[in-house]
Amino acid sequence: MMNPAEFANIAKSERQFWWYRGMRQILFGILDPLVAKRNIARALDAGCGTGYFAKLVQQRYEIPAVAVDFGWEGLQYGRKMGSKHLAQCDVRALPFVRDSFDLVLSMDVIVHFPRGEEMSAIAEMARVLAPSGLLAIRVSALDLLRSRHSEFAHERQRFTRDRLIRSVEAANLRVLRCTYANTLLAPIAFAKFRIWEPLTGTAPASGVGQVSGWLDRALHLPLAAEARLIRSGWNLPVGQSLVLIAEKPS
Repeated sequence: MMNPAEFANIAKSERQFWWYRGMRQILFGILDPLVAKRNIARALDAGCGTGYFAKLVQQRYEIPAVAVDFGWEGLQYGRKMGSKHLAQCDVRALPFVRDSFDLVLSMDVIVHFPRGEEMSAIAEMARVLAPSGLLAIRVSALDLLRSRHSEFAHERQRFTRDRLIRSVEAANLRVLRCTYANTLLAPIAFAKFRIWEPLTGTAPASGVGQVSGWLDRALHLPLAAEARLIRSGWNLPVGQSLVLIAEKPS
């Protein structure tokens, strides 16, 4: 599971930090047209962290959004935000009946399970997803981009596009879209994570935190550009993250 110490860092940063803003643009750019074509009445954020993202989904699509997480450390922030649909549970054993939700989201959650255990989590998300409902998953991608932040956050695994697709299809879901993201900054990330951090002996630490305004804007620009490309139909060939959208057959 994720390092409980990371929840405080996320709570301070997820509203405005460049990475969160950019990755939300990318995800919603894919999801919005698909949601518009469906009768989406109820959402689940499986592994919600602080619950802030579930709140955004609820506001954006004007539907109730249930937020669940294994760690109470994150859920307490959701309670402070006034979220009413919170539950503490393991996403590998969701306390909901079959076909309960039209939209299930899981952002950077299954990477915290030991390899193989993600299958039971995906199967549970598929179970509670209603026919014709949508599953949106984001994961960390490519082992060679693992960082000291990954170690700090207790990330257990990363995915390739093919492995993520196979994992979701094994739960009898139909993949509609799967693309890498955070691509343009990948060469800088590789130099930092594979050369600089080992060379300097950098200790595991959170990579989530405040940066100066000009740097935040500069780092956000590549993600905003990717969001436009991905929304227009491009699938990026490599990147630090993967975003997948799947549908449960009716």
